[in-house]
Amino acid sequence: MNEPMEGQQADTRELLPTATAPRTRAAVRELVRPHRGLAAGGFAVMIAATGVGLLVQPILGRIVDLVADRRPPGDLTLPVVLLVLVALVHGATTSLGLSLVSRLGETVLAQLRERFVEKALRLPLEQVEKAGAGDLTARVTRDVSVVGEAVRSALPELARSLLAIVLTLAAMAALDWRFLVAALLAVPVQASTARWYVRHAVPLYAQQRIATGAQQQQLLDTISGAGTVRGFRIEEEHTERVTRRSSTAVALKMRGIRLVLDFYNRLHVAEYTGLAAVLVAGFLLVRADSVSIGTATAAALYFHSLFAPVNNALVLLDDAQSATASLARLVGVADEPAPEPASAQAAPAARAQEPGAAPDGTVTVTGIDHAYVPGRPVLRNVDLTLRPGERVALVGPSGAGKTTLAKLIAGVHEPTSGSVDLSGAPTRGNGLPVALVTQETHVFAGSLADDLRLARPEATDDELRTALTEVEALDWVEALPDGLDTVVGDGGHRLTSARVQQLALARLMLADPPVAVLDEATAEAGSTGARLLEKAAGRAIEGRTALVVAHRLTQAATADRIVVMEGGRIVESGTHDELREGSGSYAALWQAWSGTRTASDKAPAHHAGTDTTTVKDD
Repeated sequence: MNEPMEGQQADTRELLPTATAPRTRAAVRELVRPHRGLAAGGFAVMIAATGVGLLVQPILGRIVDLVADRRPPGDLTLPVVLLVLVALVHGATTSLGLSLVSRLGETVLAQLRERFVEKALRLPLEQVEKAGAGDLTARVTRDVSVVGEAVRSALPELARSLLAIVLTLAAMAALDWRFLVAALLAVPVQASTARWYVRHAVPLYAQQRIATGAQQQQLLDTISGAGTVRGFRIEEEHTERVTRRSSTAVALKMRGIRLVLDFYNRLHVAEYTGLAAVLVAGFLLVRADSVSIGTATAAALYFHSLFAPVNNALVLLDDAQSATASLARLVGVADEPAPEPASAQAAPAARAQEPGAAPDGTVTVTGIDHAYVPGRPVLRNVDLTLRPGERVALVGPSGAGKTTLAKLIAGVHEPTSGSVDLSGAPTRGNGLPVALVTQETHVFAGSLADDLRLARPEATDDELRTALTEVEALDWVEALPDGLDTVVGDGGHRLTSARVQQLALARLMLADPPVAVLDEATAEAGSTGARLLEKAAGRAIEGRTALVVAHRLTQAATADRIVVMEGGRIVESGTHDELREGSGSYAALWQAWSGTRTASDKAPAHHAGTDTTTVKDD
């Protein structure tokens, strides 16, 4: 459906859910729980690596004492050898620990991605449309990237930094408790800095994610509708919209940069305070002969070594807050309950077993009202019955509600009020009682055979060829470099619009539903492929109950019945001859169209006069 205009977007957008902080933490615990052994092993190795690294400062202190006591150079051999051994062991254990922690993070992230994609694919289309494609794509791209980067770098580094801080403070206390007290003078400044940062960063990063989604949505709207934008000469207006959304995102990013700079300035004050306190404590203790110069040196080195882990831990709050905001958005979607089957899909299986149920393939639309935005109805009190095996053409001007009615019958949307009932049990194929084919068909990257088997995974090559023969596509498929095994989609063999639609119709044949809905499924063919596609579509829906949103009057003329819609209502219904001989809208359309054709021009290649562009009902 069309996106709301700029002035309406803020009021009509309903963003996809974002998880609360407690729920996000609970989701992470659920993902980590099956890998507790890996987590325990990784952190145990990290503790050992950090402990080994803390031996460097006492050894250096011992070297200082040896020099201060004017001991012979040979006495320095053992401390130097120990330094080399500590460096080797520390490096090996650190590498192993980081590897284990990274493996844990990547495993958990992979599971979260799978849950997110699984739920995203099952989100009701109406919910995605209300949120805007930008919100979903921002989560799939930017948010996943932020969380992934945090898992690969921030998580291992944060774990190592926190361990280093705790064990280093314990080592300072082991030298002399007064060194620990002096070092802790920096903690109030660091703690207040962390609280200040979190208080400002959490809402800021949440705003950045929303602004990025809105920016992507506007870019998608403008680029996808470039033809319309140029046609109405509103390039400047849309450029201004993109600029405004981009400016908002940039302004929030600059606020984040200023926040980080202030954060660093406060950390520098904490470092100066703590180091000065430790040096003063060392001076007083050495003068009182409570500790040696080497011990005071080791204490100062310990505190100086805290600069990197403390700063890393606090700075990683920046990545942590950003990743937490992104993680909450991913968990919000991953936690979405599975949607109840749409009435158009749920009803058939149950109704097929009822005594006196209507014959297989009957579609009954009763009192349908539908609005994408409250107060702006698209359909009004629509009643329609499609009899088994009947081919019904739906015609009318753009905005009449044709596509919306087709989607409601296909079960893509739930009606605001009223009901859509389908009778009959699903047939073979993918078991769907109704299949929808639109003009927007996606070709997935992979072999052409795999693309076809989306409709029926167990289909044999012979069954694929039979379906392709029915839609007159087998000749060109066998002419491809590798036939059915030819790679198509991104990076593969490019297919024309007409051939893509033939694949969609072949999928319909393989799915073999009792009811088929074709929403301008032949509109993208252009003049050269129109007749071929219309013939292929006719074969694909043969023997099925079919609703065809017609963009050419020749399609309507061959239907069993024609339904004319205007303003969200059905205004006419009958056969082609009945409506043509009447005085209604269809007769006027047919007369206007046929007046531009010669007697021999039986199958016009261009669109009907009232519907020459892609239909968007809302």
